[in-house]
Amino acid sequence: MARVDTLRSLALFVAAALAEIGGAWLVWQGVREHMGWIWIGAGVIALGLYGFVATLQPDAHFGRILAAYGGVFVAGSLAWGMAMDGFRPDRYDVTGALICLVGVAVIMYAPRGA
Repeated sequence: MARVDTLRSLALFVAAALAEIGGAWLVWQGVREHMGWIWIGAGVIALGLYGFVATLQPDAHFGRILAAYGGVFVAGSLAWGMAMDGFRPDRYDVTGALICLVGVAVIMYAPRGA
């Protein structure tokens, strides 16, 4: 994968994480914290946006993109919890997230024969 494609891919993973994790958080706030239907609706829209953003990845393999995104989601969810809910991950949370991100790198960016 060329450098520009790798940078684009990383930026798309960040955008996808913001849309999916943010969307899920909005739904959570709407239901669990009784913020209402506007929050829930905004969350549903953000979750739909996530589905669209994932299609923009340079790699054409759905399974590879979604598998790799799973690792981004794990790390991003912990970071979101820290930023938005005051969550403090322990060393096992951090270790697990780092393992997931290594998995993302292997799945997406390991050299493959053409």
